[in-house]
Amino acid sequence: MNAKPNQPPTSPLAPASFPRMPVIEGVALASGSCGIAKSVRSDVLLVELKAGTTVAGTFTRSLTASAPVKWSKKAARGGQARGLIVNSGNANTYTGPAGMQAVERTVEAAADQFACRPSRIFVASTGVIGQPLAYEKIVGALPGLRDNLSPTAWDAAAKAIMTTDTFPKGATRRARIGRVEVTLNGIAKGSGMIAPDLATMLAFAFTDATLPAAVLQALLSRAVDKSFNCITVDSDTSTSDTVLLFATGAAGNPAVEDAGDDTLADFKAKLDDLLLDLAHQIVRDGEGASKFVTVAVTGAQSDKSAHRIAMAIANSPLVKTAIAGADANWGRIVMAVGKAGEKAAIDRLEINIGGHPVASGGGPVPGYDETPVARHMKGQDIAISVDVGVGDGAATVWTCDLTHGYIDINADYRS
Repeated sequence: MNAKPNQPPTSPLAPASFPRMPVIEGVALASGSCGIAKSVRSDVLLVELKAGTTVAGTFTRSLTASAPVKWSKKAARGGQARGLIVNSGNANTYTGPAGMQAVERTVEAAADQFACRPSRIFVASTGVIGQPLAYEKIVGALPGLRDNLSPTAWDAAAKAIMTTDTFPKGATRRARIGRVEVTLNGIAKGSGMIAPDLATMLAFAFTDATLPAAVLQALLSRAVDKSFNCITVDSDTSTSDTVLLFATGAAGNPAVEDAGDDTLADFKAKLDDLLLDLAHQIVRDGEGASKFVTVAVTGAQSDKSAHRIAMAIANSPLVKTAIAGADANWGRIVMAVGKAGEKAAIDRLEINIGGHPVASGGGPVPGYDETPVARHMKGQDIAISVDVGVGDGAATVWTCDLTHGYIDINADYRS
């Protein structure tokens, strides 16, 4: 696929196509252009949710969180939702009192459209930090968006929330709660400033399941920890990280009051899988990425320790640039393990690349042949596994390589 002017080409790691997303009863979407983004493109998304929809959310822990994050985090405590507004092109972050005023005016206008309380409208913004948001443009677009709401506009919705993304991200799954089949759809955006801390850049999941907000929150927090909190592109945590999960209740499954209920086993698995799919798509669209990298760490003192070691490897510029150059420089992996600050037995450290042992017992494996490793490094999917030899802790994270394309994109991001 060719890029439009001033846009990077589609990531070589992109999926072949956007998935076919089924209708979820109680969800309608509309997107359009209101002039927030620097280029003429779709930059605003409106979602209407049926009355009674429950909601759960996870948000960035950045101390410079955006005004929309602060609003939505507070609104999520109420557990009810009627609408969602997302704009791209401006993050509405570090904008002072004017930033919160922009949020309040926007949600008030949306609440008028849906005849609900402002506290049931959720917002998210993504784009440039530190510039006032021309919220009047969003407010002015709402009536037209309201008139064009559709239960099938998932592809357009995913495109409206993109910034430096090179492809729209979506996923869908079917699950069963008891004997009732339910549907889950999700869209996400993210390409740079990706090192989530309780969420990812922006991700919105929707289901027709009937689930109370407390149960929804427990399921979402669990799923986010295993997906979005296990990816990194560039080690930078966004000010706008938001994941929201909405349940319309239209499926009419039997009431579930406990997240540990056995009838939720399939729903949990499918929610986990859906969010992991979206998280992987974000990594595959990492700015300038040419390789998708899996880093698995075992033998750590604890799972948390293994996660820290894995992230140290995945975030290392030296490891990532070696991968970009197809250089099997496993010494950089040793370096990253050491800088993690977690317990590791260097004399028992084992490193495999693409399933091929490269280092063990304090040095290269006897008779080490780099030929098959170099062949693996030239591929698009790179696998690194490390055993640090001190315990049973394990973790897997995902990242991408670091190429000059990342510099090209970020050197003129505001241009």
